[in-house]
Amino acid sequence: MTSRSNDDFRDSPRGQWWKRALFAIFVIAVFAVIVTTLANPNPTQDSSSLLTHKVTRGDLLVTVIEQGTLESSENTEIKCKVRGDNTVIWVVENGTYVEPGDELVRLDTLFMEEQIAERTKYALWTRSGAERSRANLERAKLAVGAYEHGDYIVALKVLQKEFAVKEALLLTAKDLLAHEETMAEAGYKSELDVEEKTFAVTRADLDVKLIATQIEVLKEFTKNEELAMRKGDLRASDARLKAEEERVFADNRRLERAEEEMLYCVVKAEKAGMVIHPSSARWKNAPEIEEGATVHKDQVLLLMPDLTKMQVKVGIHESMVDRVKPGLEAIVTVSDRTLKAEVESVATVTSPAGWWTGNQVKYDTIIRLPEGETLNPGMSAGVEVIMARHEDVLTIPVAAVLETPDEYLCWVQTPVGPQRRVLELGDSNDVSILVETGLTEGEDVVLNPTASIEEAQEEAARTISESNETDEDEDEDKAGDYKDPKVKLTSAKPRTS
Repeated sequence: MTSRSNDDFRDSPRGQWWKRALFAIFVIAVFAVIVTTLANPNPTQDSSSLLTHKVTRGDLLVTVIEQGTLESSENTEIKCKVRGDNTVIWVVENGTYVEPGDELVRLDTLFMEEQIAERTKYALWTRSGAERSRANLERAKLAVGAYEHGDYIVALKVLQKEFAVKEALLLTAKDLLAHEETMAEAGYKSELDVEEKTFAVTRADLDVKLIATQIEVLKEFTKNEELAMRKGDLRASDARLKAEEERVFADNRRLERAEEEMLYCVVKAEKAGMVIHPSSARWKNAPEIEEGATVHKDQVLLLMPDLTKMQVKVGIHESMVDRVKPGLEAIVTVSDRTLKAEVESVATVTSPAGWWTGNQVKYDTIIRLPEGETLNPGMSAGVEVIMARHEDVLTIPVAAVLETPDEYLCWVQTPVGPQRRVLELGDSNDVSILVETGLTEGEDVVLNPTASIEEAQEEAARTISESNETDEDEDEDKAGDYKDPKVKLTSAKPRTS
């Protein structure tokens, strides 16, 4: 076994704790001595009446003891699948064993019934709108074909007929003009008659050109414009139908979801096992699941723990957590049974400290229990983690040691009276401490030496005095480091030119 020096022990977390404990014992002992001295000014030291302990060799277990609660490492979560806030009207009792299909929780269905009625109404409305949009789409498709193969052809034929009539009238007007010009050359018609026929030819020619322009506009512009408008109406109708169909799909899904959630208002077990409430598993201060309670979607309603995989969660104090590692042996006491267990994990982040933890900083540590044990969640458990095991070593009670700023002391009972010894110490637990040098097996050490040995009382008083002086020096150093900003300001004088 590797020996540890006094400085190593003093700097360790166990040494710091032990130092504080001994210091408290010293203070109490000094006060006891003062009271005893006042009561009896001339005390006498009777070495035969001293309470002693014989130094022996044996095994030393260094352990940390904490209390915890049994829980399962694997829990099947039964969650609420109904949206919104819902009221619990019945819940199975905590710790009940259930079979597949057994009812676990019933929620109030009034809200879901209203949702189903509302979603049914909207589903019918959107279905009606979709059918109307589908009819408009068919109408728009027919309108495109009707114009391209019907209305356009009719309009073109009408213009072509008028064009033929106007051309015939133009030819007639030209023939009459030629006749009038011939008659005018023979002296039978006047110039006025010729001009009248010329105007008739001009008017007939303009009529022909007008009809020709109308035919050209119909072919090049009117047809394309009308087709573009009707095809645009067709695309708009198609898009409107798709939108209505999406609304139909969405409303139908909402209706189906409401009907499905209606079934979820009655929660049934999917497998056999024990059912516990989340609050019984110390689950993040989970609210009670009881009749009249309000729950929401995805909230954990119940837990079904795997009873073959049990564990204990305990909090290890920050002064000890560095020595607790996964794999260490642990002894768990549950009811009237003692189980051998193992440290599975130690949290790297501390749990929040508060009044509920006595304002102590602790780290969550998981102790894995052996499988096959019949244990129920929620049972209290005492956990003793074995941090170190020292075999065949010298040990003495902690109460026999006096710590000074420079060394560790004890007093050994000898035929001539108590004899002072300087010790080198090793590991310790709450009762005993390992002695590396300073004692031999079979010697008798004095327990609580400050209560009966004058030399020990003087050492304890000196330790307390030096401790107080150190505290005063630290306070003076802190006060000396403080500088009043007002003094700094007033001491700085401005320069004058």
